[in-house]
Amino acid sequence: MHLDQQNAGERLKGIAEQLAEEITARQYERQPDLEQRFGPSGRARTKQDSLYHLRYLAQSVALESPLLFINYIAWLKVLLAQYKITGEDLRINLDLMKEAISARVEQPERELILSYLDMGIYHTRGEGSLPSFLQPQKPYFHEADEYLQLLLDGERRKASEFVLGLYKDGIPIHDIYLHIFQETQYEIGRLWQMGRITVAQEHYCTACTQSIISQLYPQWIRAQNGKKKLVAVGVGEELHEIGLRMLADFFEMEGWNTFYLGSNMPVEGLVRHLKEQPADLLAISITMTFHVSEVIRLISSIRSSRELDGLRIMVGGMPFNIDTELWKKVGADGYAPDAKLALEVAERLVSEEAILKAGFPND
Repeated sequence: MHLDQQNAGERLKGIAEQLAEEITARQYERQPDLEQRFGPSGRARTKQDSLYHLRYLAQSVALESPLLFINYIAWLKVLLAQYKITGEDLRINLDLMKEAISARVEQPERELILSYLDMGIYHTRGEGSLPSFLQPQKPYFHEADEYLQLLLDGERRKASEFVLGLYKDGIPIHDIYLHIFQETQYEIGRLWQMGRITVAQEHYCTACTQSIISQLYPQWIRAQNGKKKLVAVGVGEELHEIGLRMLADFFEMEGWNTFYLGSNMPVEGLVRHLKEQPADLLAISITMTFHVSEVIRLISSIRSSRELDGLRIMVGGMPFNIDTELWKKVGADGYAPDAKLALEVAERLVSEEAILKAGFPND
């Protein structure tokens, strides 16, 4: 990553709080009707939203990845519509952000930041829509659709019986994970984003799927006697850990010893764990773009320890799916968009490491 890009991103992050305050005050001056439309809590929400926009923009600049901010704006348009925030409201907010940054940031950083912001502003035009993740041409479309409907109807027991029935009918566990659990989780996220379901419904559906996954364990779980070892962690305050849990299960099905450590583990604690219980592969997952900087810090801490030289690191999650070159910028050894491909990448990385070790037996 170029130092000037990184500096510009850090500079913006450092003044984001002040800028959000300014942008909110100016937006309420320019649009006095906001008071009536959103009531007493409107200002606080506008400030919080502005802060999010600035953080995403700062991270996008620091990582030299305009795609991250563009995708965030496209996602945001769909999300805000359910809160009666119009595309025009968002455009005004971003225009005021441009004015505030222009007044506060010196060249050449100003030009760099504004070029990314302009790309985002351009993508506020037109209608925002999200196609369904459940498409008829995909494998097990009908089964995934039926499972989703049972969850949305609050039929947890029937959903459980349905999935266990699929397994008894011969559908492999791998396929249930990939084509039914994974696809319906994506679709549930889309429905929430579009305001079709509530946060409570989204949490209920996720909790049901986690419960059903645990009911499937006895069908495939075996004693951990594999030679290869995976440690899986989430970074930042990530609430949605189901994807990472599914990844760890997938590896265990293939004979890996897996250690799922969840999210919010302090860097020092993780590094100590990896030294005390060496692993072949560390899988790091994030959902939110502004946690990418934490991934960089974590990988940097691991790389600075000679004891962990042989550890290969793979990353995954939404920001890496948006910008498929991002994994290189954070210092990882590889990336995969889903559990199936993660297994293929992992096997390759660990094989490469084994060949390197064999080539340097005295190291």
